[in-house]
Amino acid sequence: MSHSITLDNSVFSDFEIKKSRFIGRVEPIYSHAEGLAIVDSLWQQHPDVRHICYAMLVNGQVRQSDDGEPSGTAARPMLNVLQHKGLDNVLATVVRYFGGIKLGAGGLVRAYSQAISEPLNSAELIEVRPQSSVVVRIDYEHESLLRHLSDQYELSLEIHYAEKVTAEVRGDMEQIQPFLEALKNQSRGELDIHENSIDQDSNP
Repeated sequence: MSHSITLDNSVFSDFEIKKSRFIGRVEPIYSHAEGLAIVDSLWQQHPDVRHICYAMLVNGQVRQSDDGEPSGTAARPMLNVLQHKGLDNVLATVVRYFGGIKLGAGGLVRAYSQAISEPLNSAELIEVRPQSSVVVRIDYEHESLLRHLSDQYELSLEIHYAEKVTAEVRGDMEQIQPFLEALKNQSRGELDIHENSIDQDSNP
């Protein structure tokens, strides 16, 4: 599975065009529910505002809203900026206080694009690696091998002791399978894989 790019921290813009104020914000998110909760919080912070438009990408899935602006003049240009930058797991919002002067379709497209592209020019980007976990059971004699290989593949361990050593192994999805193959080969196949799950969230 390919990695994606998101923001390290939130970035902001705030400017005025023909008496309308545009407050732009771009930030990392890991679910649509998280993005919608942020939009709701913006309405609480700006109860008298005319429009709060947004575009969000989560694992390549888009949600967006023009919030009463003419169709295609707000969310779409915001989304275009995000996609042009190759971003994922990100929310772009623009709070617009209407100043009484209409900007026209072209003016709105430029304003909403600027509100997102301007802060992204100085944003710090990070790579997001999909995470996975697996639970294995192995004989005590292979515990040191288990620990050695988890370090080698940069995976974390949570170990419990019973009849055998039971370990939950977590980390970069692309590292899990080669780790399991190495563990199986070097332990002569003396391990049981109990579950393998892919997390909904991803961590940098």
